[in-house]
This record gives sequence, C-alpha cells and structure tokens, in this order.
Amino acid sequence: MDKSKRKRESSTYDIVLCHFHSPREGDPRTYDPDFKGPVSNRSCTDVLCCMIFLLCIVGYIVLGLVAWVHGDPRRAAYPTDSQGHFCGQKGTPNENKTILFYFNLLRCTSPSVLLNLQCPTTQICVSKCPEKFLTYVEMQLLYTKDKSHWEDYRQFCKTTAKPVKSLTQLLLDDDCPTAIFPSKPFLQRCFPDFSTKNGTLTIGSKMVFQDGNGGTRSVIELRDAANGINKLLDAKSLGLKVFEDYATTWYWILIGLTIAMVLSWIFLILLRFIAGCLFWVFMIGVIGIIGYGIWHCYQQYTNLQAHPSSVLTIYDIGIQTNISMYFELQQTWFTFMIILCIIEVIVILMLIFLRNRIRVAIILLKEGSKAIGYVPSTLVYPALTFILLSICICYWVVTAVFLATSGVPVYKVIAPEGHCIHENQTCDPEIFNTTEIAKACPGALCNFAFYGGKSLYHQYIPTFHVYNLFVFLWLINFVVALGQCALAGAFATYYWAMKKPDDIPRYPLFTAFGRAIRYHTGSLAFGSLIIALIQMFKIVLEYLDHRLKRTQNTLSKFLQCCLRCCFWCLENAIKFLNRNAYIMIAIYGRNFCRSAKDAFNLLMRNVLKVAVTDEVTYFVLFLGKILVAGSIGVLAFLFFTQRLPVIAQGPASLNYYWVPLLTVILGSYLIAHGFFSVYAMCVETIFICFCEDLERNDGSTEKPYFITPNLHGILIKKQLVPQKQKE
Repeated sequence: MDKSKRKRESSTYDIVLCHFHSPREGDPRTYDPDFKGPVSNRSCTDVLCCMIFLLCIVGYIVLGLVAWVHGDPRRAAYPTDSQGHFCGQKGTPNENKTILFYFNLLRCTSPSVLLNLQCPTTQICVSKCPEKFLTYVEMQLLYTKDKSHWEDYRQFCKTTAKPVKSLTQLLLDDDCPTAIFPSKPFLQRCFPDFSTKNGTLTIGSKMVFQDGNGGTRSVIELRDAANGINKLLDAKSLGLKVFEDYATTWYWILIGLTIAMVLSWIFLILLRFIAGCLFWVFMIGVIGIIGYGIWHCYQQYTNLQAHPSSVLTIYDIGIQTNISMYFELQQTWFTFMIILCIIEVIVILMLIFLRNRIRVAIILLKEGSKAIGYVPSTLVYPALTFILLSICICYWVVTAVFLATSGVPVYKVIAPEGHCIHENQTCDPEIFNTTEIAKACPGALCNFAFYGGKSLYHQYIPTFHVYNLFVFLWLINFVVALGQCALAGAFATYYWAMKKPDDIPRYPLFTAFGRAIRYHTGSLAFGSLIIALIQMFKIVLEYLDHRLKRTQNTLSKFLQCCLRCCFWCLENAIKFLNRNAYIMIAIYGRNFCRSAKDAFNLLMRNVLKVAVTDEVTYFVLFLGKILVAGSIGVLAFLFFTQRLPVIAQGPASLNYYWVPLLTVILGSYLIAHGFFSVYAMCVETIFICFCEDLERNDGSTEKPYFITPNLHGILIKKQLVPQKQKE
C-alpha cells in the first residue's frame, strides 16, 4: 500500500469515527477556510449572570465592612470569664492572667453543656494552673499553721474571697473552688494533667481524689468532664496553638514550599524531553514513598507493642486535650499502615491494567510540553491563580471571624443542678444576686454565654454566615474557571497555528485572559455558580448529618451515604463538562449553555478517544503531584522531628509537629497541582481541538490537519485499528 492510499484510508477512518453519531449528538463541524483558531469578533455573553455576580461581590464587600465595624477579633483570640472579661488582654486587670480556670470541672458533664453551649460553673482568669491536689477545707486547716497556703489557693478564687468561710457559705457565695487538682494549660484553659501508669489513666499519680464536698471522685469522671469542655472548644481556640507553631516554623514552611515549586518546575521541563523516563520516576517514587510510610507505621506499631505502658485504647483516653497522645496508641499506627497498604495495592494494580493507555498519555504529555514551550507564560499563570485564591480565602476567613465576634456580651442563667424554671434566661450579673431568680434557684449563676444583640444586624448574623460561605465558594470556582478559560484560549491558539511557532500570535495567554474577562465574565460566573450550588448542598448535607447523628437509624444513614455519593459524582461530572465548555468559550466565544452543549456533543461523538486520553492523563499527572508532595513531606517529617541534625537543626519548641508537616504536604500538593493543572488543561484543549480538526478537515492538501503527524498517528492507531480488523 503506497503512501497516498494509506493517507486516504486514514482520513476515511477519521471520518467514520468522528461522524458516526446519533441525531442527539448534534451535527459535526464542517470545513471553514476562514477558521484559524479562537474567534476574534466576539460579544458579551450571559450578561444577566454577570450583573448578578457583580452585585453579589458588591454585597460581599459591604458585608465585610459592616462586620468589620461590629466585630472584635479579640473575642476569638482571648478566652472569656464568667463576667465577660478577656483573659490576657493588655491594658486590663487580667493582662497577666492569660488562662481560664473552671471552679468545678465535674459539672461540665451536665446535659446543659450541650444545650446551652456553656459549662455551668464559675470561670475566672488565672496566671497559672494548679499543680497539686488541695481542698478548701484542707487549706483552712493548713492556714491556721501557715498563712502562705491561702496565698497559693487564693490565685484560683475571686478577688473578694476570704479564707475563713464555712463550706456552706463558700458554696453559697461561689467565691472559691471547693477543690483544685494538678492541671496544665491547653488552649489557654486549665485541664487535668492526665498521665498513664502501668497502662492505667491517672492524675497526679492518683486514680481517686476528694472533690471538696465530702465526696470521692474517680479520674474517669474527671476525664468525662474534660471531654465535655472539649466539645465546646471550636476551631478558633485550637487555632491559637496552631498559630504559635506557625509563628515558629513559617520560615521553614516557606522553604519547603519553595522547594516544591522548584521541583514541580523541573518536572514540567523534563516532561518535554524525557516524558517516558520521568513516568517511571513518578511510579517508582510514589511506590517508594508509600512503602516508606508503611515501614515507618510498622516500626511505630511494633515499638508500642513492646512497651506494656502503651496498652491504652481510644476508649480509655476519650477526647484528649493532648492530641499527641493519640500517636501513642497502637491502633493509630495500625490504621495508618492498613490505609497505606491499600493505597499501595491500588496504585500497582492501576499501573498494570492501564499500561497501554499510559503510553498514549505520555505521547500527549510530550505534545503538551511542546505547546507549553511555545507559550511559556502559561507556567507563570498558576502564581496569579494562587494569589487570587489567597485573597478570596483571607477575605472569607476575616469576614467570618468578624461576624462571629459581632455583638455585646450576653449573660444567661445557668443552674448547676439543672432544676430551675429560669434556666437559660438572660440576666444581668451586676444585680443578679438581688433578683428573684437568685432566690427561686439557689446556686444558680449568671454567666457569660456568647456575643449577640437584638438589632436587625445581629438577628441576621446566621444568614450572613451562609452568604459569606456561598459567595466564597462562588468566587473560588470563578477564579478556577477564569484560569481554565485563559489557558484554553492560549493552547487553542497554539493548536490552530499551521506553522508552529511562526503563526502563533504574540502574548496568546494575555490575549485569552483579556477576552475571558471582557466578554465572558457572565459565562464563567454561570458555570462556577452551578459548582458552588452543588458544593453548598454538600455542606448542608454534612451539617445535617452532624446535627442529627445521634437520632439517625440505619436507613437514614444509608440514604445520606447515597446522597453523598450522588453529589460527589454530580460535582465531578459538572466540573468535567464545565472544563470542556470553557474550552469552547475560549475558541468560539459563545454563551455557557451553547458551549456546554457543543462540548458535550463533541465528546459523545468521540467517546472512545475520551476514554483513552482524559482520565489516564490525569492519573499520570496525579502520580507526579503525589511524588512532589510525598518527597517534600518525607523531608519535612525528618526535619520537624529532629531527625536531620546533619543538614539543619529543626525547631524544638513545637506544640504539634504535624501542624507544619501537614501544611508543607498540603501546600506542596497544591503547588504541584497548580503547575500540573497547566499540563492537564493543555492536553484537554489539544484533544478538543483535535476532535474539531478531524471533523473540519480530511488531511488533504486543501484541508490539511493542524495536529502534528506523530500525535495524529498515535491517536488514530489506538482507536481505529481494532475497528478496521473487525471490518
């Protein structure tokens, strides 16, 4: 068979594959001698959605300004005592008292803790936590011999407390705790200093202790009370400890992220020259990193198994204040080891069964490398996307904090015994003891509850929180959509240039970005709105699942699991369709619905090629992301755990070494994702243009293909030879 005959047969097979479709898949493209790539003559699309989007942004800015006027971030940074005063705030009597102390922590097991979101006991600010067991009665006996014992005890009493009160009068006035026990600060609060002795949970080497009221309590009761407090501490309190670790390690985190960026850049450059060899590096590197994780988990598991003091289970420690205690459990490391083993097996099986398709994906990546080489500015674009996303995230966090801290202190009646008809009513702590409530409910307290108010603004704060979250999701998806459309326009310009690089216009990425902003803001907002709505529904579903967890039965749990699965599939399907719609928008400049329809029909007419090129290419790039994040993660783990003293001395005063470690791993993955997503978008754009090319042209002299002959032959061979053999 001569060369011309093979060319005619190849064109015939192209036409058969791309034109075999049902009427529902739309009509294929026809030859247009004037079509030379992305259309220049455009008009604004989806104007109504653009106006709504801009109005939402204006409202979002106004909301941020109003929240800034009414909010006070100090309320999130400092714990608050029963009088609504901040602990540790400069310029106040509590400036040197940075820790919150609970008079009777055992009361935090009351059901009112979850109902009122407040522990029904007096809370004061102290400069340090108690270091020993001591009851008020014992202190009085010691006071008669040495008055210094009162000076030690009065640190945990109100300023008006006296050392000569009877126990009955003390309980009535609520000036001092009836007993103190060894504690340590955690999240700026005094918590029991739990420890283990021969596998038994103890506090101060004791399993039981006196509560100061004549009773004996066990350590288990105290643990349950501490767990009740932990349920009230939300992420903003935990963030204080995390912030300390960030303040200590931010320099090293930036170095790790910089290394991840350089490593990602090197991989992208090498993909152009040694894509096949680099894939094996990806594969061996990922398998090796996961294998190292399995080995490390096994070592930790066997080490803990060899020590009798490590027989505690998760049921023994409950919700612990010391998070690092979970890493002393055998179950923790055994679970990590099983998860990593499953991931290792899945990766190996995918490599075995997808080996033929991976070869095609590597060819596509090489072609993508050429495109990126001719449009190098695309490698810098992820930095712009990162900046825009960072602005959106920071604005959302700041607005959420100011909204959460808006209002004035609100005080409510709290009954320690839970038997008061006035419980949960608002009160005034200045005059509470003279009111009828104090007489009707002996022992009731008027404690600070939360920040709020009765104005119209305060009544709609929950609604503002929902609006803040929704617009944040919309903006995040819009930034991603803008980047995809701009990159698609640049790579489409490369593809439809007959003589590369001579026919490629100057600044293709800048031109595509300008077109997307000027003409298609509404279309990009439309597509991102759909994704934001789906994500919002998922968040609402998770919220309901959390709120109704204790009242669920087996059927409701099954239905919620099905809903999660359906929303996950729907979100990923819409994201896939949106990406291809943005490519069509970048090429033809039509509205979102028309572009999504054209992209869907084109993919359906070429469904066999989609199965080969799309997901397999993403899998190869995913291995690269895992390799970058895993490599930096292993180095960060060795560094932050003081295992690389030869290279550099890591920080030794960390609360949780996993805070900077997870930050480096997640940040490295996001950086790698940003760079490798350029390749993913490049391959997907080239594929869409390739399908359009096959429908518009036949490879003849009059209608030549724009794709390179090498890539054309690979794709046609993989899809048409089996069909030819059947014929």
